[in-house]
Amino acid sequence: MRESGTDVILPRESDVLRAAERIAGAAHRTPVLTSRTADARTGGRLFFKAENLQRAGAFKFRGAYNAVSALSEEARRRGVLAYSSGNHAQAMALASRLLDVPATIVMPLDAPAMKVAATRGYGAEVVSYDRYTQDREALGRGIAAERGLTLIPPYDHPDVIAGQGTLALELFEETGPLDILVACLGGGGQLAGCALAAAARSPGCRLIGVEPEAGNDGQLSFRSGQIVRIPVPQTIADGAQTTHLGLHTFPIIRDRIADVLTVSDAQLVETMRFFAERMKIVVEPTGCLAAAAVLNGLIDVRGKRVGVVISGGNIDLATFARLLAG
Repeated sequence: MRESGTDVILPRESDVLRAAERIAGAAHRTPVLTSRTADARTGGRLFFKAENLQRAGAFKFRGAYNAVSALSEEARRRGVLAYSSGNHAQAMALASRLLDVPATIVMPLDAPAMKVAATRGYGAEVVSYDRYTQDREALGRGIAAERGLTLIPPYDHPDVIAGQGTLALELFEETGPLDILVACLGGGGQLAGCALAAAARSPGCRLIGVEPEAGNDGQLSFRSGQIVRIPVPQTIADGAQTTHLGLHTFPIIRDRIADVLTVSDAQLVETMRFFAERMKIVVEPTGCLAAAAVLNGLIDVRGKRVGVVISGGNIDLATFARLLAG
């Protein structure tokens, strides 16, 4: 599908199905968890897609592996470049190692130390930058051009979007059609991919995206009908510290999503605590976005079958303990 008036080629439902074939055997088929406590609290039947248990600790591995595996042999030989605050960085580093592709990752100076260490541990070169004074997209394009690398951004890429959509395909395969699917929203790759998967497997499902209050560029964009850019948001949801949606993700979100909501950092911490105490899992703040909206009653799910994406679990234990203790 070509977006009117641009050269952007949008991914389609068939691309998500093709991505599922590419990543089979490489990505984990993550479990779908349930909680009687969550159901009683909300009045709905909730199905949590636990991507915190995905390889590299987040759903990002799906899109990264799909994008790298789709490259030509020549492009693989030259190598890839990505920019990311952490989860796409780790995913690209691991996917590249598995596919024997050199990887360079541009990461902010204040990225979580465990995410930087994991990215290097997977064999990638890490280039640091200041997210508050430097433009990561411009920096990434410059390095990629200088070194002849293929740039694979964290969300604004057809193969990345299609790969992320495979998590929803798996969810629908396990649960059957759903009334509502709530996804986390940063740059929009996960939400856009889930929308494509829903069109293929559960066309009556309403899609809702959730982002941090401090970083509501997606909500502003959705409600205004055009991409809105904001300063780097100050939020504990480091995976959603994006400043704008992408040329590939925005049209899908604009046309296929029911609404975009926001949650506070305090609600994210409360949701982290719920997951730890009630469901015995570790979830990072960004991974709690969708669940926080549902558990805090921002979405009326009474009598509904609802999918909730847990997007990642990459948080160092000291930070995890500090947030829950506070």
